[in-house]
Amino acid sequence: MPLSQIGIGKRCRIKDVTGDDAVRHRLGALGFVEGMEVEVVAEVGGNFVVGVLGSRVAVDGGLARRILV
Repeated sequence: MPLSQIGIGKRCRIKDVTGDDAVRHRLGALGFVEGMEVEVVAEVGGNFVVGVLGSRVAVDGGLARRILV
């Protein structure tokens, strides 16, 4: 299930990150890697604020759909 479909306030573990190498590398640099626990903090206009590694990171809806949980 894509991260974009997880409800606000829900915690989950990343199972996979899809996309080309550049997308996976960029998301990996932000902490979105397989096995990492994340929390959807907010959704604003189709974009998401996600808690990862003790920080909050904003990702657009397209990237959120590439993070499978």
